[in-house]
Amino acid sequence: MRADPSRSGQSNGIPNIQRWMLGAVMLGGPLSGWGALYPSNTWLQVGPVALLLPFACRSLRRSPVSNLSAACMTAFVLLHLFAARWSYSFVPYEEWLPMGMNAAAGFERNMFDRLVHFMFGVLAMAPLVEIGVRYLRLSQRMALAFALLFVLAVGGLYEIFEWSLTLALAPDDAGAYNGEQGDMFDAQKDMALAGLGAVLMAPFLRSAVWWKGDSE
Repeated sequence: MRADPSRSGQSNGIPNIQRWMLGAVMLGGPLSGWGALYPSNTWLQVGPVALLLPFACRSLRRSPVSNLSAACMTAFVLLHLFAARWSYSFVPYEEWLPMGMNAAAGFERNMFDRLVHFMFGVLAMAPLVEIGVRYLRLSQRMALAFALLFVLAVGGLYEIFEWSLTLALAPDDAGAYNGEQGDMFDAQKDMALAGLGAVLMAPFLRSAVWWKGDSE
């Protein structure tokens, strides 16, 4: 059995590089809530990350994943926390870019929430395929199918969760959190973009061997 090169320099069962990733997420939580555009929604967007951090630490000790998969998960959580600072729909990317992207592309809404849904599909695939093969003992093809179906299922469940919030939150807060921006097909487009990201990523993961050499 070969030693796991990605596990070198590890402490308490978690590679040092993955400990830095966890630290970045821990720092990103309070930074996301600091000066948030809709403070009343902060607990809905930052709260789940804080609650899942202990679970993530325990999981990385008991069922380690490759640095690539850990980086994908970290990147998505940090992207989520970044977008949550402006409640997704109000990320001022138009002010940061040298030329108006919306005008150039013909967009009539803030598209940052669409980007996050697409990136969920892209970034979730590597960890899900790895988990499917390494821990669920699925074949390569079945792991890809599992990952794609998981992305679609989570996308659908999240949209149902957003709808349920409209029953509990004040209209302004619910609108800011859900981010429909007047689009009656917002939920369907978000789910489709997550699925598209997963489908586009699948061919790059067909080999499913990026963690080879890990100790099991």
